[in-house]
Amino acid sequence: MSEAIRKSILVVDDAQENIDVLKEILKHHYTVMVATSGRLALKAAFSPKPPDLILLDVMMPDMDGHEVCRLLKADERTRNIPVIFVTARSEMEDEIYGFSIGAEDYIIKPVSAPTVLARIKTHLALYDRSRHLEGLVQDRTADLLAKSRELEETRLEITRCLGRAAEYRDNETGMHVIRLGFYVRLLACKAGLTDVEADQMMSASIMHDIGKIGIPDNILLKPAKLVPEEFEVIKQHAQIGADIIGEQTSELLQLSRLTALTHHEKWNGKGYPLGLKGEAIPLVGRLTAIADIFDALTSARPYKEAWDVDKALDWIQKEAGETLDPKLVPLFIELRQEVEEIMQTLRD
Repeated sequence: MSEAIRKSILVVDDAQENIDVLKEILKHHYTVMVATSGRLALKAAFSPKPPDLILLDVMMPDMDGHEVCRLLKADERTRNIPVIFVTARSEMEDEIYGFSIGAEDYIIKPVSAPTVLARIKTHLALYDRSRHLEGLVQDRTADLLAKSRELEETRLEITRCLGRAAEYRDNETGMHVIRLGFYVRLLACKAGLTDVEADQMMSASIMHDIGKIGIPDNILLKPAKLVPEEFEVIKQHAQIGADIIGEQTSELLQLSRLTALTHHEKWNGKGYPLGLKGEAIPLVGRLTAIADIFDALTSARPYKEAWDVDKALDWIQKEAGETLDPKLVPLFIELRQEVEEIMQTLRD
């Protein structure tokens, strides 16, 4: 067997005569490493080139083999290295205890060369198979994670495209939903949500007006104030949006449906389509309502001029506790600098 591909065996014993016996048995088959104490054994095991298997004496001064084994099995780097106790202690209780702390096998001194070689060969084969299976599992897991990320990214992109598709019907640039999404993310983080949760809120909020697809052009694009009958038609877009998205297993699509359905609910219960009140309105609906109103107020439309930021924030402040969540409104106002940066970056 060439030296380059030889397995390495660490022999740990405080008696030189025992080391010499094992070295003589192993030298023609394996690369032999030696440690004369428990501490030196741990140093070798944690080195850049750890052994493939450890033959470990039990009775040693300072740190016995049991303690060495416990430390090896407790560490992620060395827990899978096979440990075979080589000891003069032959009581059944000793063997049971050795196995209980993680040893793979037990050889009684004085050792027999065929026994030592057979046991080592068996445990190295098991170790190699274990590492091979672990590698396969890791590769498969990485592949599944990559496919899952790709699927999630695709789902997010479809969500964004659908959100912008709806927006193009009454906003030729479609930038409203992009700005709104960033406002929602800022506010969600400010409200204490994690980055992952805030990203979900942002992606879901982009779908808030998907139901506009179902509103006739003569009402949706009317350049004047709507009459009550026309406004009743417009109000249907919340339910239409929820129906378009439908009942889905995807957490993101469930959240998107909830956003479409509830972004026009009001804190005082006078919103639509469900008339929900206060915290009965889902958080994503309350976040989106603030972002949607702010962007609508600060954007020019055929029937209105864009408001400046001061005027828009004043209006939002007055609506706290009436139409808008009174806890979220002050947080949004505190985000003024970040909000204005988004406005400047993502202009129509």
